[in-house]
Amino acid sequence: MIALLALLLAAWQAPAGRSAIGIYQGWGAFREAAPAHCFAIAQPIDRTLRRDAFVSIASWPGRGLRNQLHVRLSRARSQGARVVLTAGERRFTLLAGPRDAWAPDARTDAVIVAAMRGGRALSVESVGANGAPFADSYALEGAASAIDAAALACLR
Repeated sequence: MIALLALLLAAWQAPAGRSAIGIYQGWGAFREAAPAHCFAIAQPIDRTLRRDAFVSIASWPGRGLRNQLHVRLSRARSQGARVVLTAGERRFTLLAGPRDAWAPDARTDAVIVAAMRGGRALSVESVGANGAPFADSYALEGAASAIDAAALACLR
């Protein structure tokens, strides 16, 4: 697990202007200078998936946004296929592009983050461009701490 966290930290610290806030279980918290924002991020549990798949919760102080969800799917979805996020016992239909998905509004972002705080796992499901269903799964241990660390870092 330590090696995985070190790899996550190295991968997300690479761009100029990005700094690590901390690692919390399987979640990392980071600050980026331009445009100014802070985010908590995790990769799927299944390490055989594409390396660029993630779920993140970001705060953008210059835009007045806090705890905004962004999901990068592990594969391209079929056009018109729904993307459904499940956190604990709550299910949410997301707005989606070919490989990215977001909550439809700030209220849903807040409800998703609350569900994440109370859950043990999160999954994002859709149907791939090849017609096969898929699910990306994430552990939520450390998510609340990483989300809070990122939000606090952007208050400074």
